[in-house]
Amino acid sequence: MKTPSGHEVYGMAAEYPSAAALYEAAKVVRDAGFKRWDVHSPFPIHGMDEAMGLKKSWLSGWVLFGGVSGLLTAIIVEFGPSSFLFPLNVHGKPTNFMTVPSFFPIMFELTVLFGAFAAFFAMLIMNRLPRWNHPIFNWERFSRVTNDGYFLVIEARDPRFTEIEARELLERNGGQHITIVHED
Repeated sequence: MKTPSGHEVYGMAAEYPSAAALYEAAKVVRDAGFKRWDVHSPFPIHGMDEAMGLKKSWLSGWVLFGGVSGLLTAIIVEFGPSSFLFPLNVHGKPTNFMTVPSFFPIMFELTVLFGAFAAFFAMLIMNRLPRWNHPIFNWERFSRVTNDGYFLVIEARDPRFTEIEARELLERNGGQHITIVHED
């Protein structure tokens, strides 16, 4: 979406006087059917996930996938050479799966390492990072978010977004300083 002056629109933003007002506004925006929107506050607001209609994150699934991949990698790397490719009889020690206790440290370390890498990269991808400059930082009032500002932003890429409907919804919810946020 572009403005008449040719600027690309990121969304419609409003400031709220308190955390309670932001919480109530989030419930109304959720019930209005918007899907692409976010709230910003100087501290976490209890129950905001439910108010926004957010579901459980898929991050734990990616961490599980990474951990299982690390464990399987350790099993293949350790048991492959010692039991199947190059079995050596050293002082009568077994060359089969009876050697598991000696391999536990490496199995544990690779499980944790792969899980940590999966968590790190999945978090970056899921949050669409790195993004060097977010358009919301172009709004001068947004600098208050780290002190005492409570903001709600409806993104223009939402299928339900129209400038008039978004503005009316934010005004009805008690939003103040409602403005269009530009991409550039």
